[in-house]
Amino acid sequence: MEEQDPEKRGLRITTWNVNGIRNPFGYQPWRQERTYAAMFDILEADIVVMQETKIQRKDLQDDMVLVPGWDVFFSLPKHKKGYSGVAIYTRNAVCAPIRAEEGITGVLTPPNSTTSFNNLPKDQQIGGYPTLSQLSDCALDAATLDSEGRCVVLEFPAFVLIGTYCPATRDESRDEFRIGFLNALDARVRNLVAAGKRVFLTGDLNIIREEMDSAKVEEHLRKQGITLEEYFSAPSRRRLNQLLVGGKVYGERDEGREKPVMWDICRSFHPTRAGMFTCWEQKINARPGNFGSRIDYVLCSQEWKDWFCESNIQEGLMGSDHCPVYAILKEKVDIGGEEVYTRDIMSPGFFKDGVRQREWSAKDLLPMSAKLIPEFDRRRSIRDMFTKKPSMPTAESSMSTVREESQDKVSLPQRSVVLNEEATETLESKQTSGGLEVSSSQISDLSTTADPKDPSASSMPSPAKPPKRPNESSSIRPQKRGKSGATSKSTGKGPSGKGQSSLMGFFKPKTQQTDSQASSTLDAESDTTSLADNDVPSQSPTPARSEIEATPASQSLESGSPSKPFNLAEQKSVIDPIVSKESWSKLLGKRVVPRCEHNEPCISLVTKKPGPNCGRSFYMCPRPIGPSGQKEKNSQWRCGTFIWSSDWTGDGS
Repeated sequence: MEEQDPEKRGLRITTWNVNGIRNPFGYQPWRQERTYAAMFDILEADIVVMQETKIQRKDLQDDMVLVPGWDVFFSLPKHKKGYSGVAIYTRNAVCAPIRAEEGITGVLTPPNSTTSFNNLPKDQQIGGYPTLSQLSDCALDAATLDSEGRCVVLEFPAFVLIGTYCPATRDESRDEFRIGFLNALDARVRNLVAAGKRVFLTGDLNIIREEMDSAKVEEHLRKQGITLEEYFSAPSRRRLNQLLVGGKVYGERDEGREKPVMWDICRSFHPTRAGMFTCWEQKINARPGNFGSRIDYVLCSQEWKDWFCESNIQEGLMGSDHCPVYAILKEKVDIGGEEVYTRDIMSPGFFKDGVRQREWSAKDLLPMSAKLIPEFDRRRSIRDMFTKKPSMPTAESSMSTVREESQDKVSLPQRSVVLNEEATETLESKQTSGGLEVSSSQISDLSTTADPKDPSASSMPSPAKPPKRPNESSSIRPQKRGKSGATSKSTGKGPSGKGQSSLMGFFKPKTQQTDSQASSTLDAESDTTSLADNDVPSQSPTPARSEIEATPASQSLESGSPSKPFNLAEQKSVIDPIVSKESWSKLLGKRVVPRCEHNEPCISLVTKKPGPNCGRSFYMCPRPIGPSGQKEKNSQWRCGTFIWSSDWTGDGS
């Protein structure tokens, strides 16, 4: 098949429940580039609708929002963390929405506004908002229905796109919210169609349409003890089938839903295809055996169903428990008997007769665009930060120049400290080894006279010191002298030339210190003491401080004293790291696991179902479950091997 020219192919819309916006990057082929632009290129999509992004506003990152060549619109949960979320990415080169909204009911507000979408001027509304009577069956208010980040609505010149993530059937506590949201979605779609707008509804609806859309129907019927008619008469499935053309509706239609308005695009291209599933349960590894359901849809209003030339699922693309589903519009479509290029009606003024008239610019951004969030608005790249200098006003520039000159004059005598940095560091190292602490003014004085050949140091005038300077130094120096006097008796733990011990030193037994090392240590002590006496004025130390600081110093001297010779025989034990590693390896070694009926090593899992066995681990066959959804004997799918870990002894018994 020849690759189609991107400038000539039709518009492609892809929907995908990603189960976490970063989740696909752990799989091939997404892990190669790990960028959203590369992901969208692989999908060959122009509009990507994601569900279950599972992020909050604070979790948005640059690579999610500032995708080169793409715009993005988010609907994020207001309260729950790591839950729900919808995002729609649009390729700027081929399409640009003219309006954007968050939520299905219209009660939410645009960014930096207190006016809800349904109260904006008519020319700024998308329209079709559910009325109070249409939402009267639900006890929950509209704000609650839109609080979980489940819908983004975009309007293009050609149609209105609704990207949604419908609530799943979990337990009875969520039934009211689920039915309320589906009612609002059904009402919004029908109202838009009644207003004469083309509607494209896509996303994870969490509903199967008919029996062939799930491998679990028979299992549900058997467990619940109900008939097929009762199963598809459940409120959620009944609403979907009443919305779709050709939907299986049992009994009389509900009031207000007498006429179907939406077309199942993907099923229309594959009317008899069985096993066309888009979601598989990960807990039982059901995807290899294709034991799943079709709950992700691309739907359009009936009057423009002929605009599409292809639609399918992409079950081979990994990255989630769902797979992408796409639909492609034709390059040219029929509008009122006239053939029009699709791109001409997907963006305002970008194309004419299929030829580009202008490029997308930041002026085309809508208030709902994530690129206008304060954290990402007017962001500069790192390259710009190093290449472009912000212009400075003349007055401010002159003031900063004067300020810099004055700072230079004040700090001029201190330059000798920088020039003689090497000498200062040497002095500081000696002081540290001897336990001394010298003030910065003393270091400055020393460094000033460190290099007599330095012309800057010799010709510098002495700085004018503040009146409080002598008092501060005199109040500090006795304490420093007291500390030096107390610690002058102690030395470092090792020779003066010895650096930090290597890691191997922790695994070797201590060696006896030789007489030469001891004498060199004493020499270092005397050198340090004499240096301290020469540099620091002799003043009486504070008695209390001297006693306190002398105590740890004397203790360190006693602990480091080499008076007692080292005797290996007196040591209780010497730890051999190699022997220790072997012991731990035996204790924490890999356990021998049982084998299943296929003679393959079993996998270990933990029971999570509430009950007496919750938390217990067990072994079972590693193969995926088959198309039947049951464990099978003498087949390529999962066998019936099941062993509690507590019952397994490791010897096959």
